Amino acid sequence: MSTQKKFNPWSYKPWWCQPWSIILTGGLIIFSIWLVFKTIWITVLGAMPILLWWTYFLLIWPELIKSIATSSEGTPSILRND
Repeated sequence: MSTQKKFNPWSYKPWWCQPWSIILTGGLIIFSIWLVFKTIWITVLGAMPILLWWTYFLLIWPELIKSIATSSEGTPSILRND
C-alpha cells in the first residue's frame, strides 16, 4: 500500500496567485465596473474576460499541471526538487 502524496499545483504559486486572491481581485473588478457604470451590459462585457481567465486559470490549468505531474514520464523538471 503506497501513501503517495497528492500533487497540489497551487503550492508552487505565490500568495497573490492563489485561487482566493484571483477570485477576490476579479470580483472586485467586476463590482467596480458596476459601481462606475451602473449598466448591466457594460458590467457583463467587462466580466467576460475575467470569467474566461477564471475558467482557464482556476479550472483548466490545475488539471493540466496535475496530469503532467502524474504522467508516466514522472514529474517534469520544473516541478522537481532536485
